[in-house]
Amino acid sequence: MPGQANGFDTQTEYRKLPAVDALLQDSAVAVLIDRYGPGAATAAIRTVLNAARQLIAAGNPAPQPDEWPARLAAWLEQAHRPTLRPVLNATGVIIHTNLGRAPLSQAAFDAMLSVAQGYSNLEYDLEQGARGSRYDHARSLLGQLTGAEDALVVNNNAAAIFLALSALCQGRQVLISRGQLVEIGGGFRIPDVLRQSGAQLVEVGTTNRTHLRDFAEAITPQTAAIMRVHSSNFRQIGFVTLPELNELAQLVQRHNQQQPEHPLMLIDDLGSGTLLDTAPYGLAPEPTVPGSLTAGADLVTFSGDKLLGGPQAGLLLGRNELISRARRHPLARALRVDKLTLAALDATLRSYQRGRATEEIPVWRMISVAVDELGARVLGWQNALRAHGVEGHIMPGESAIGGGSLPGETLPTVLLTIAHPQPDQAAAALRHGHPPAVCRIQHDHLCFDPRTILPEQDETLLAAIIAAFNN
Repeated sequence: MPGQANGFDTQTEYRKLPAVDALLQDSAVAVLIDRYGPGAATAAIRTVLNAARQLIAAGNPAPQPDEWPARLAAWLEQAHRPTLRPVLNATGVIIHTNLGRAPLSQAAFDAMLSVAQGYSNLEYDLEQGARGSRYDHARSLLGQLTGAEDALVVNNNAAAIFLALSALCQGRQVLISRGQLVEIGGGFRIPDVLRQSGAQLVEVGTTNRTHLRDFAEAITPQTAAIMRVHSSNFRQIGFVTLPELNELAQLVQRHNQQQPEHPLMLIDDLGSGTLLDTAPYGLAPEPTVPGSLTAGADLVTFSGDKLLGGPQAGLLLGRNELISRARRHPLARALRVDKLTLAALDATLRSYQRGRATEEIPVWRMISVAVDELGARVLGWQNALRAHGVEGHIMPGESAIGGGSLPGETLPTVLLTIAHPQPDQAAAALRHGHPPAVCRIQHDHLCFDPRTILPEQDETLLAAIIAAFNN
């Protein structure tokens, strides 16, 4: 008979499928309607019924009556899951661009929540009872921490560079060493930025060697600035020469004394930007923001969500007259940040002000943690997983700073490794967990680095590993 094969009657199975209205009246489905709304629940029912029809057509029996609420709940949960979700970062890359760069401190989170739940004085002067400026909120604190005369916050460092060039160098020349005409992630190229800003790029020196005299000889009445650009995600070694920032500053000062009618400025794009010295943590020295200003940079730009450890932002610091011009430029409004960014930035900066960056800011907690502490945590991981039938091994490893910060620099760490015959499949199971977890794969082993897992996340990571390996 049609629809029958080996005793399986598709028509009988089709008749077992409930009607849409019948499912909508089910008390268990009513809970889903309250949570997701009647429209979403009805769409879910139709979708799940269609899937069941396809299964029946392939020779499978219809779902049992008591299975429908669970099937609908699973579909609705998947369909309404946010696309942007928290992820456990066990890769050992501290500033992981693909995973959102710097995680925020608890203080930054609390500050964002506080101003998000109601109104705020974003652009209101509480003392005067009149309109204020959002640009005032970070200015004083940044000045105290860095020695800058003035400061301006925009939405990322690329925006900070673009605004500075557009407001201060449009139609004029900017001198940059050929060795610093960089391209960083996402196709951000310094020559392209200059072109779009209206400034004219003048390449100075050679790829590997640029001398102070190369800059001096390239200066003309049309030159607006000398710009130093951080190499971000690569290093030049060997037969390499670049003038120090203070040498460039002295060149600019001499020119301005001799030709005040054609003033120059020195712009230092630090890229990542740090307020703390990196050398005490076993890392190569990284130019600090206060150091650049002390050396004589007129304008410094850097990111908020890299070594600073705060929210995504671009910070411009320097001479009051230059910052004021940038603040008045029409682009400043298009690139401005919102109240949540300013709240998180303020809280992050106050951790530095209190001298507690390495205790409160996750990036610096990860950089400064001792290897012995990491080893003790990994031993605890190993014992906890063994109790659930997951065998891990402990081995030394290296953590990376990442995010275009301190290229090539690593920190010693201790890894937990788990062998698996299909490591890619196991890694995929971790990524599909709740919450997702991301690790490294080396020689058919999944490697978990405790440096980028904060201690308060240990139990969550272990639960994710157990769920992935015991399924």
